[in-house]
Amino acid sequence: LYRRYGLWFRLRKLIIWLLGVYIAIPFLVKLCPAIQAKLVFLNFVRVPYFIDLKRPQDQGLNHTCNYYLQPEEDVTIGVWHTVPAALWKNARGKDQLWFEDALGSSHPVILYLHGNAGTRGGDHRVELYKVLSSLGYHVVTFDYRGWGDSIGSPSERGMTYDALHVFDWIKARSGDNPVYIWGHSLGTGVATNLVRRLCERETPPDALILESPFTNIREEARSHPFSIYRYFPGFDWFFLDPITTSGIKFANDENVKYISCSLLILHAEDDPVVPFHLGKKLYNIAATSRSFRDYKVQFVPFHTDLGYRHKYIYRSPELPRILREFLGKSEQEHHH
Repeated sequence: LYRRYGLWFRLRKLIIWLLGVYIAIPFLVKLCPAIQAKLVFLNFVRVPYFIDLKRPQDQGLNHTCNYYLQPEEDVTIGVWHTVPAALWKNARGKDQLWFEDALGSSHPVILYLHGNAGTRGGDHRVELYKVLSSLGYHVVTFDYRGWGDSIGSPSERGMTYDALHVFDWIKARSGDNPVYIWGHSLGTGVATNLVRRLCERETPPDALILESPFTNIREEARSHPFSIYRYFPGFDWFFLDPITTSGIKFANDENVKYISCSLLILHAEDDPVVPFHLGKKLYNIAATSRSFRDYKVQFVPFHTDLGYRHKYIYRSPELPRILREFLGKSEQEHHH
């Protein structure tokens, strides 16, 4: 009986302690918005941990070159450039200058903007680069400031500026070749920020591809299945307002109203991170926006049974056909 009482006492103590922590966290987040910013970016999560980002060939990317670019003073970003599979033999042993010149070869270029957590060397990202390379695209990707081996502090403004810098760097070398922008997850927020700016300065990309996108960061945080505080009294005040205070908006739903180029949205119905209904809602906003009236807007859902979830759409045997049909039309528009 004594032992049972002792066990119950310890269990009660643990429950009270856990409850105390649970209640304290919202106040901690409210008092220190930087915590919430870190949870949005997750740039400190560097999986896979033990890879050398200077050596993309270790990830099976034998036709990839690692660069470092400097968007601003005190900011250096690590970039990978994977050439189309057709150039693979020529690429062996070549230096950075050869890779830069190769952007001018008659192949379209995809600038890939990854999501939060991890690096440009993340497994699902590497697999997508391989698929896109096999389809004849150059793939240029990078780690935003504060991610991977890139130097600087993360912020929405900074991420967008890094993307703009890399886009301009590509355009300065790619000649007349089409340049597409592909954003995944949080990277869709960077992508629409970037493309809105490009359209405003009248240098739009040839197409925008959004994989697993959300409407804006507040709606995504509210819908996130891992949010154990969704039903906590004052959830918006405690958790969503600090995100806005930190200058983080990623307002895809606002940005699409100012974008004028072809738009393709890819979303898996069983996505556990960015709910499918947010991607669909974004499509509905874009499809009725006047800025897209002369451009193609397409939404491609992937059925739950396929199991592509948040980051495995690259596995779809339909993806090459979807891209060929969608981007083929964009290339015809580009050449006309």
